[in-house]
Amino acid sequence: MSKDHEIKGISKAELILMVNEAAEHGAKKALRDIGLHDDNAIHDVRELRTLLDSWRDTKRSIKSTIVKALTVAILGFIAGASALKIRDWIG
Repeated sequence: MSKDHEIKGISKAELILMVNEAAEHGAKKALRDIGLHDDNAIHDVRELRTLLDSWRDTKRSIKSTIVKALTVAILGFIAGASALKIRDWIG
Protein backbone atom coordinates (compact mmCIF):
# COMPACT_ATOMS: atom_id res chain seq x y z
CA MET A 1 0.00 0.00 0.00
CA SER A 2 1.32 3.49 -0.81
CA LYS A 3 2.04 6.10 1.82
CA ASP A 4 -0.83 8.28 0.52
CA HIS A 5 -3.40 5.73 1.61
CA GLU A 6 -1.94 4.75 4.97
CA ILE A 7 -1.30 6.87 8.04
CA LYS A 8 0.81 5.22 10.78
CA GLY A 9 -0.52 1.77 10.11
CA ILE A 10 -4.16 2.81 9.57
CA SER A 11 -5.57 2.50 6.09
CA LYS A 12 -7.77 5.19 4.59
CA ALA A 13 -10.77 2.83 4.75
CA GLU A 14 -10.12 2.11 8.46
CA LEU A 15 -9.77 5.82 9.19
CA ILE A 16 -13.02 6.61 7.37
CA LEU A 17 -14.77 3.82 9.30
CA MET A 18 -13.43 5.16 12.62
CA VAL A 19 -14.50 8.72 11.81
CA ASN A 20 -17.97 7.58 10.75
CA GLU A 21 -18.41 5.50 13.91
CA ALA A 22 -17.25 8.42 16.07
CA ALA A 23 -19.61 10.80 14.28
CA GLU A 24 -22.54 8.41 14.69
CA HIS A 25 -21.73 7.89 18.36
CA GLY A 26 -21.47 11.66 18.90
CA ALA A 27 -24.77 12.30 17.11
CA LYS A 28 -26.57 9.63 19.18
CA LYS A 29 -25.11 11.07 22.39
CA ALA A 30 -26.17 14.60 21.43
CA LEU A 31 -29.72 13.42 20.66
CA ARG A 32 -29.82 11.47 23.94
CA ASP A 33 -28.59 14.55 25.84
CA ILE A 34 -31.47 16.67 24.51
CA GLY A 35 -34.08 13.93 24.89
CA LEU A 36 -34.55 13.04 21.22
CA HIS A 37 -33.34 9.45 21.35
CA ASP A 38 -36.60 7.50 21.56
CA ASP A 39 -39.26 6.50 19.03
CA ASN A 40 -41.31 9.63 19.79
CA ALA A 41 -38.46 11.91 18.72
CA ILE A 42 -39.70 12.19 15.13
CA HIS A 43 -43.08 13.39 16.41
CA ASP A 44 -41.39 15.86 18.74
CA VAL A 45 -39.30 17.28 15.90
CA ARG A 46 -42.38 17.59 13.68
CA GLU A 47 -44.21 19.40 16.49
CA LEU A 48 -41.27 21.73 16.97
CA ARG A 49 -41.17 22.48 13.24
CA THR A 50 -44.91 23.17 13.23
CA LEU A 51 -44.52 25.44 16.25
CA LEU A 52 -41.63 27.26 14.59
CA ASP A 53 -43.61 27.70 11.37
CA SER A 54 -46.53 29.08 13.39
CA TRP A 55 -44.20 31.47 15.21
CA ARG A 56 -42.80 32.72 11.89
CA ASP A 57 -46.33 33.23 10.51
CA THR A 58 -47.29 35.11 13.68
CA LYS A 59 -44.24 37.38 13.44
CA ARG A 60 -45.07 38.09 9.80
CA SER A 61 -48.69 38.90 10.71
CA ILE A 62 -47.62 41.18 13.55
CA LYS A 63 -45.25 43.08 11.28
CA SER A 64 -47.96 43.41 8.65
CA THR A 65 -50.47 44.64 11.24
CA ILE A 66 -48.03 47.23 12.58
CA VAL A 67 -47.31 48.54 9.08
CA LYS A 68 -51.06 48.74 8.33
CA ALA A 69 -51.75 50.52 11.64
CA LEU A 70 -48.98 53.05 11.01
CA THR A 71 -50.25 53.63 7.48
CA VAL A 72 -53.80 54.22 8.73
CA ALA A 73 -52.51 56.55 11.46
CA ILE A 74 -50.46 58.58 8.98
CA LEU A 75 -53.33 58.77 6.49
CA GLY A 76 -55.67 59.74 9.33
CA PHE A 77 -53.30 62.50 10.40
CA ILE A 78 -53.06 63.76 6.81
CA ALA A 79 -56.87 63.66 6.44
CA GLY A 80 -57.34 65.50 9.75
CA ALA A 81 -54.77 68.13 8.88
CA SER A 82 -56.36 68.56 5.45
CA ALA A 83 -59.81 68.90 7.00
CA LEU A 84 -58.53 71.60 9.37
CA LYS A 85 -56.85 73.46 6.51
CA ILE A 86 -60.00 73.28 4.39
CA ARG A 87 -62.07 74.54 7.33
CA ASP A 88 -59.70 77.48 7.72
CA TRP A 89 -60.05 78.32 4.00
CA ILE A 90 -63.83 78.08 4.12
CA GLY A 91 -64.48 79.74 7.34
